[in-house]
Amino acid sequence: MTITVERKLEVIKEYATNPTDTGSPEVQVAVLSERITNLTEHFKTHAKDNHSRRGLIKMVNQRRRLLDYVKATDQKRYLALIGRLGLRR
Repeated sequence: MTITVERKLEVIKEYATNPTDTGSPEVQVAVLSERITNLTEHFKTHAKDNHSRRGLIKMVNQRRRLLDYVKATDQKRYLALIGRLGLRR
């Protein structure tokens, strides 16, 4: 259900804009997307887990706000990011 440290480091390395980048919007959106994917798989077997569902909704909203920020600051970065993550918008 949760993302492993190794997987999180892989995602950070893949989406980082420079070697020491851990907090750019791209990295944050990628890590949130990974966590959202894991929770979505969790709900396929645990449909009544409403406490985790609340956390999922919070993560989706956080990702949406970050994507809105990237879109407002740089349209090309936004389009590249949703293309790499396979998000529809």
